[in-house]
Amino acid sequence: MRLNPVILLLFAFANSSYAQLAPKARLTNDVLRLNWEDTGKGYQIKQLSVKGQNGWHSLSGTLGQYTLLYSADQPRMDSETKDKNGKEIQFPEPEYRYIIPTWKANTSAVSLNKEGLAILFYPQQYKQVGNTLVFQQKTDVSTVKAIWKLDPVYKNDLCVSIHLTADRDGYYSVATPALSTNDKKSFEWGCIPGVFQGSTINNNFTDAYAYGHGIPDRPVVVRERTAAALTAMLTNRDRITLAVTAEPGTARHPWEYDKSTQSNWLLGLSLINRQEQLSPTLYHPVLGQNKSYLKKGESLSFDFRYTINTSNWYQAYQHVVNDVYRFDELLHLKQTKLSLSDRMEQLLDYVKKDNTSRWRTFDYHGRTIGAQEYLGGVYGSEKDAVKNADYGAMWMLANITQDPILVQKRLKDALNFKLAQQNTAGGFFHGAAAGQYYLYNSKRFTEEWGPYTEPIATTYYMLLDMGNVSLFEPDNQQLKSGMRMAADWLLTKMKPEGYWEVAYHNDTQKPMFEDLKDYRPTFYGLLVAYQTLRDRKYLEAAVKAADWYIKNAVDKGYFLGVCGDARFAPDFATGQSAQALLDLFEITKDVRYKQAAIKTAQFYTTSIYSHPIPNKESRKVGPRQLQDWQISQVGLSFEHGGILGSANNSGPIMLASHAGMFVRLFQLTKDSLYLKMARTAALSKDAFVDPVTGVASYYWSAMNKGAGPFPHHAWWQVGWITDYLMAELSLRSQGRIDFPSGFLTPKVGPHKTFGFRQGKIFDKQGDLALMEKLVSLSNPNMDYVCALNKQAKVFYLFVLNNDDEIQESALQFNMSRFIPGHSLDLKTAKCFSESGSKLPFSTGDPIKIAPYGLQVYAFTYK
Repeated sequence: MRLNPVILLLFAFANSSYAQLAPKARLTNDVLRLNWEDTGKGYQIKQLSVKGQNGWHSLSGTLGQYTLLYSADQPRMDSETKDKNGKEIQFPEPEYRYIIPTWKANTSAVSLNKEGLAILFYPQQYKQVGNTLVFQQKTDVSTVKAIWKLDPVYKNDLCVSIHLTADRDGYYSVATPALSTNDKKSFEWGCIPGVFQGSTINNNFTDAYAYGHGIPDRPVVVRERTAAALTAMLTNRDRITLAVTAEPGTARHPWEYDKSTQSNWLLGLSLINRQEQLSPTLYHPVLGQNKSYLKKGESLSFDFRYTINTSNWYQAYQHVVNDVYRFDELLHLKQTKLSLSDRMEQLLDYVKKDNTSRWRTFDYHGRTIGAQEYLGGVYGSEKDAVKNADYGAMWMLANITQDPILVQKRLKDALNFKLAQQNTAGGFFHGAAAGQYYLYNSKRFTEEWGPYTEPIATTYYMLLDMGNVSLFEPDNQQLKSGMRMAADWLLTKMKPEGYWEVAYHNDTQKPMFEDLKDYRPTFYGLLVAYQTLRDRKYLEAAVKAADWYIKNAVDKGYFLGVCGDARFAPDFATGQSAQALLDLFEITKDVRYKQAAIKTAQFYTTSIYSHPIPNKESRKVGPRQLQDWQISQVGLSFEHGGILGSANNSGPIMLASHAGMFVRLFQLTKDSLYLKMARTAALSKDAFVDPVTGVASYYWSAMNKGAGPFPHHAWWQVGWITDYLMAELSLRSQGRIDFPSGFLTPKVGPHKTFGFRQGKIFDKQGDLALMEKLVSLSNPNMDYVCALNKQAKVFYLFVLNNDDEIQESALQFNMSRFIPGHSLDLKTAKCFSESGSKLPFSTGDPIKIAPYGLQVYAFTYK
């Protein structure tokens, strides 16, 4: 039997241990004041004040109302996708087979908060025990006790523990009490990290719920599996932020012991409660899910905390991530077994071999084109799709290794592929990218998920790829001609306001996905065109488009993704946007772009998992016995999260493209969260690396199964690892060692390419170099980067300690792996600190480096 929601306000039962005559209760410290009054209907919050820099501020709409959900029968989990007028919502279209099950699961009656009996009350009884307040209430289905206290360490935090004992068999869910209610028409910001955010209630349900654009106008309850942090936050119109956060251990663990438990649902998060009030709310357990069924006499508990302060959402988020969930715990626990430098050498071997990298060549109109097999889903394919990923990484690796397979074979065929990928026949699409993928059976290029052309695909697969190759081949006129065609196509398709359509149908040439706006960094392609071709019209257009983007995307917190199979759910393109705006700032020196970049980067931190807290408990992954921290999701980013994204079932991804950018942002802002997130994503992910190839899996759920259907991803791994190491070199040397960076890579994030021009090494110059199996460090906590000053004939070795403890290592060289025809003179060794001061060192001495330190070794060669 399904029960209709009702409100039950019940009177207190006799219990001499609880105060019968005390009309008020209060908790106070230096920064919080919280007062309850017995209104005759129970104890209601009458004052909630917080002290800021300008004195005390009171929250309006104080309430303190409790909510329980109860159902005698199993709650329904079937999808209810109707609008408020009862009309069925047709979303998504039938071809989006990957996301339809996820959408249905997230539009169940439980997800939409329509199930169960809502029991609302103010507690009738209260007593004070030391510095804690204990409230109690008996309903007709349960007895509830709530213990409130101020956190002794974090003065803006209020800790609550609710204990429920069942008086009837059934399903129970406890909601966090509503401290205050807010004006839906006037608030500064609301956010459930990784799911949705914004400054307005969005009445377009699919836009808000599926894409995270603003706050849905319904009391939806979202799962913890894509909430990057287990908190719901609201900053009201008086700029007071209220966050409610589940205590560690409340939510699901994604891998409890020997299999994925990612889809277990123990915690629900919401910004609009069952009473349709704007109030951050958590639910535990979730009605009908694990731990929610109780027999009469059985009990459950829910521990959580409120944070109330006069700062914005990001400061509250930092507190939750850093303090409550101890984000740097993984960096303390990690024990690296495979360095990034060693992975680079394995990846080099992988991409050189046709069989491991699945490299294929084809004749295309008399030209040999080359790419790697793609075994995922592609529109119109017969499992005959091929693709190249990171052109900047390809040219970089070839240049710094001078490997003949890369230089003489891979690059030529890959460049032919790139030139063939452009529409050059004239007409509507002249200059645009013909598609990411080549289908060799039908000998045509196509897009991932339909017969359409996206402007951002031209930014990615024409301008970014061609721009990065041009850094290494500045005299290649074919590339410059292709870039000009691509940039001019973008100019002709840019709207007068400065934005683009999401896509055009290839046959009708009409706009598609008109329910969406192109909240993506499409403008960056014009910036690359300007930097390469030096035609000012491209810069002027990039500025105009970036201004539109800041106003409509960044300021509103609205972003769109670039994965067609997920119908463009927000993804790593948000991180790209931050770096794109930083690059625009570097060129224009307009501080607005730097501010917008930092704001976007703050949003992107909500795509990084911060829970559960890693530990050393045993986990079984196939035949391997591992510790919890080794397979932790903490520090890893989404491909796409939210309601639609792949993170719902597969968890985050191993491509840490954001790591280098986050190091650069720490350098810029001194916000330590960026640095911790960068290092946690980049370091000690051994458990996800295929030991044979050195290729990490893409999705967390695949563990260490390697490239899987995505063999081309190895190039992105080469790219992000290099970008991260170069960012750390610059940071630790305070810019004394710095190599010029190129342009963003397409699609997966903000990492950049290097190695096309000499960099600064203190007061000298040098070219990046990688000589396979030349350098050997015995300690995998240490990484290295090499460079050559060919004029002075000096070989530089930069060694980084990537651990939070002092590390020591033996250093060895395989002299036969040095430049053919040249010899390295180890007796000339000199050692320098990260500041450039000379340190004592003799060949054969062990290397000893401080936590997250850097030392530089210089050797002459003949």
